[in-house]
Amino acid sequence: MNRRSLPIWYAAALLFALVGVPALVQRAAHAQEAASNPWAPAEVTQPSQLAAMLSSHTGAKPVILQVGFQVLYRSKHIPSSVYAGPASTPDGLQALKQAAGKLPRNADIYIYCGCCPIQKCPNIRPAFQALKAMGFTRLHVLMLPTNFGKDWVAHSYPVAGESAQ
Repeated sequence: MNRRSLPIWYAAALLFALVGVPALVQRAAHAQEAASNPWAPAEVTQPSQLAAMLSSHTGAKPVILQVGFQVLYRSKHIPSSVYAGPASTPDGLQALKQAAGKLPRNADIYIYCGCCPIQKCPNIRPAFQALKAMGFTRLHVLMLPTNFGKDWVAHSYPVAGESAQ
């Protein structure tokens, strides 16, 4: 290697470190996130979309199952949603299966928890997997990236429950 190529090589390495490495890390993080989710991107519903469906006066209202902790449901929940139990526990999964058992397998079902960021939620993935295993074909996950309070309540979407005012 001669002295002239060293600065070009060094500049290229520095440019890769500044631009390429962060992009690779970000792509790897997105790939890992996608791999950890049992749902496809088309099965994700944004809060604004579900809120619009609920306020629409046309069409059938969707089935909404809250698969989180009862204390959260009692406090505030999406109107018309059914408390189905925390899917992170065997009893909660059994309650979910019972709540969904009589529903048509082609019904549009929206599930949410909202206890914490969706990537760390102990309930949403087991609930989705259990419902898929039961044969439901039109499952939707309500995307609550932070929690129910910040991603639903703070946007003034409709709520019901003991502290809903």
